[in-house]
Amino acid sequence: MDKSSALEYINQMFPTEASLSGVEPLMQKIQGEIRRVDASILSAVRQQSNSGTKAKEDLADATRAVEELSHKIQEIKSKAEQSEAMVQEICRDIKKLDFAKKNITTTITALHRLTMLVSAVEQLQVMASKRQYKEAAAQLEAVNQLNNHFEAYRDVPKITELREKLNNIKQILKSHVFSDFSSLGTGKETEDTNLLQQLSDSCLVVDALEPSVREELVNNFCSRELTSYEQIFEGAELAKLDKTERRYAWIKRRIRTNEEIWKIFPASWHVPYRLCIQFCKQTRKQVEYILVNMKEKPVVAILLLALQRTVEFEKELEKKFGGGVPTKDIEDDIEEIGTWEDNSQNISKIRKKYEKKFAANQESEENEKTGNKDLSVTGAGFNFRGMISSCFEPHLTPYIELEEKTLMDDLEKIVQEETWDIEDGSQNNVLSSSTQLFSNIKKSLKRCNTLSTNQTLFNLFKVFQRVLKAYATKLFGKLPKGGTGIVAAATGMDGQIKVSERDEKVICYIVNSAEYCHKTSGELAENVSEIIDPHYADGVDMSEVKDEFSAVITKALVTLVLGLETKFDTEMAAMTRVLWSTLESVGDQSLYVNGINTILSSSIPVLGKLLTPVYFQFFLDKLASSLGPRFYANIFRCKQLSETGAQQMLLDTQAVKTILLEIPSLARQTSTAASYSKFVSREMSRAEALLKVILSPIDSVADTYRALFPEGTPMEFQRILELKGLKKADQQSILDDFNKHGLGFTQPSVAAAMPQPMPSPPAPPLAITNPATAAGFIANSEDVLTRAAALGRGAASTGFKKFIALTEAAKDRKDGPLRRLFNA
Repeated sequence: MDKSSALEYINQMFPTEASLSGVEPLMQKIQGEIRRVDASILSAVRQQSNSGTKAKEDLADATRAVEELSHKIQEIKSKAEQSEAMVQEICRDIKKLDFAKKNITTTITALHRLTMLVSAVEQLQVMASKRQYKEAAAQLEAVNQLNNHFEAYRDVPKITELREKLNNIKQILKSHVFSDFSSLGTGKETEDTNLLQQLSDSCLVVDALEPSVREELVNNFCSRELTSYEQIFEGAELAKLDKTERRYAWIKRRIRTNEEIWKIFPASWHVPYRLCIQFCKQTRKQVEYILVNMKEKPVVAILLLALQRTVEFEKELEKKFGGGVPTKDIEDDIEEIGTWEDNSQNISKIRKKYEKKFAANQESEENEKTGNKDLSVTGAGFNFRGMISSCFEPHLTPYIELEEKTLMDDLEKIVQEETWDIEDGSQNNVLSSSTQLFSNIKKSLKRCNTLSTNQTLFNLFKVFQRVLKAYATKLFGKLPKGGTGIVAAATGMDGQIKVSERDEKVICYIVNSAEYCHKTSGELAENVSEIIDPHYADGVDMSEVKDEFSAVITKALVTLVLGLETKFDTEMAAMTRVLWSTLESVGDQSLYVNGINTILSSSIPVLGKLLTPVYFQFFLDKLASSLGPRFYANIFRCKQLSETGAQQMLLDTQAVKTILLEIPSLARQTSTAASYSKFVSREMSRAEALLKVILSPIDSVADTYRALFPEGTPMEFQRILELKGLKKADQQSILDDFNKHGLGFTQPSVAAAMPQPMPSPPAPPLAITNPATAAGFIANSEDVLTRAAALGRGAASTGFKKFIALTEAAKDRKDGPLRRLFNA
């Protein structure tokens, strides 16, 4: 205990003076405890002293035990060495006896085998002389096995003599076998019934001889069989291209006639297979010679017939002997090129396709299980395809020329017979000439696929490209043409294009047909790249053809827009003839607006029905981007506008804008109506802004023009003053003030026929007379810009687009300087 704890303990034990009487007993108790602890400590010290002495004794005992153990180990090691020397002395004589026994055993075995070899060679010699092939085959195998045991004794004279004798016997057997086989095919096999059995037994001897003997025998047999073939078809009468089919008939008849006789050959020799390989090589050489040495250009029909029969023969050999590369059945894929089908038909075709593949796999597995695989050559791996037919490749140019002529003639015919109309109820709105063209191309592709998948198919693909480009040219030439004047020569575009309702339909059909050809030509290239040789696959590309049809689509849609613009010419001219300065009151929309509405109401529903949403959207964008600036420029062509006339024209502008915004609903294509509406609003807002400038008071017209047209020009501003009816003298002061302040931007105006001014210095900020209004404008400028950024395509950009966006965003505000411009 520390000091404080001891004091607390004492105070706790003796809290009062009366309790001090117990101090003496407590002291006695504590002293007794001290004596007990001292005694325990003394006992522990004595015990520890005794333990140290005992530990020293135990350590000495352990040291003595280790020394004794080391001494005993040395003794054991010495005795083991003595024992080993004794054992070696005892076994020395036993090893000599063991080696002697092994040598004697080897000698006895070698002598026994030598005796067997000598006897077997003598027996084999007798069998060879008697032509006992079956027994000789078994005996030869035994002799070969015995002979292998004496490979290490080549230098022994007796062994050398036996080996030479065995080689002589093999040569005798070989000469006998070749001599007997020379009579095969001469008719002796029908006279001597035992000849076939003897030849069958001789095949066993050939198998027992070296593999080179079998190769030599089979090659000699095949060469002898084809000798008559060379004699027959090298003559002048049959060495012609139109006699090619008779070559294949000869070999098939030869195989069929001798099928039973040739069963004497073991199946592992593949004699019919080897014969067909040599036949193909020899036939290729002869046919190639005929093709190269033809004095006149071959008749295409004869050339194709010979090639077709050759390909069919190669397929027959491939089917009979196997070893070819499995091919993909592409007939269905070719048929699917350019077809119009719904999802259920596609699903049904896919299901049938995979059911057909599954059935083919099941059949091949069943054939393997039932043993049909012995009909093919296992491990041969020889591909008959193209072995003969490939020699036709360099000579198929007349065929390609004929295919191109046929396709081009058919193209001219189907274009001439084209009605340029679609039957009622048609789902695709595609001209029949385009579908008929691809039908002819598919037939041509099928014909070529059965003949070649190499250079010829690649050349035919090039023909397809030329034919499709020619069709694109036909479609291009069918589009309505415009005037050819100074405007057309300067702009590179046709002038006015007059189109009727039928012309509009034809243009839509051309757009759809070009899109169909664009899509189908890509499918055609994919199918050709799958079936053509991989060496040519990289060159199969329809990009140029697809670009041609894309150009047709673009030209057709632009022609459609120009046609409608031409229809608007009368209404635009009527707009300029209106006496805007003498109008007394604002009434309903003008007659020219009704004319524009009539034109669009008659054309748009038909176009919306025939064009796809993508191309109809493209058409609408082109129409809006053309009609908006044209309407704006047409305002400048009008004469003087009174305030009432300007208000009437502003009403007409709003009506035209409404008509344009209702086009998607009129065409029943509202998928892109939102983006189109923003586009129309942006294009027509400039005309609205121009009329608002004209309606502004004389004293604020310059400020209004600078606010709404930051890229405007002095020339354009002067024209606006003329439209307001100001005299030259009144204009001059306003123009001087305008030129003095200048504009914030000096970019040229988009108004037609307006010259570009020289750059002007930056204009000062817009004057605002009401400070409260100015504060409200500044405080809410971020809100206006935010709303402007949400308008249309690039509405918050610099220049005219930004100001149009600002004015559109400010229309809903009740205060601010821009609002004053609309209330002016």
